[in-house]
Amino acid sequence: QVQLADSGGGLAQAGDSLRLSCAASGGTFSDYAMAWFRQAPGKGREFVAAIKWGGSTYYTDSVKGRFTISRDNAKKTVYLQMSSLKPEDTAVYYCAGTSLPTYGAEGDYYYGIQYWGSGTLVTVSS
Repeated sequence: QVQLADSGGGLAQAGDSLRLSCAASGGTFSDYAMAWFRQAPGKGREFVAAIKWGGSTYYTDSVKGRFTISRDNAKKTVYLQMSSLKPEDTAVYYCAGTSLPTYGAEGDYYYGIQYWGSGTLVTVSS
């Protein structure tokens, strides 16, 4: 059983940067595709970014050029570097992972997620 512990959220001002971390335990981390989702108040959970086993990365349009997902397999950790933060980035951010070989096929990054972190709150003020 894989457990994900996400952290790094907090208060930021518009234009600031934050880095989220997600530490995995159990399983073989390098076998998992990892992703970040977020859920703003009163809204559904939204895909933010994903990184596959070979390092390929994918982003939702609203964060392209501002957010960077990366992974350190030795540390069993995935990161989300967030820059040029906007108030609309305010949300609870969730780390997620899957060992599904076809994860992300046809651009569907929701399907196949097997594990979730408990979330970390990011609040961006204007």
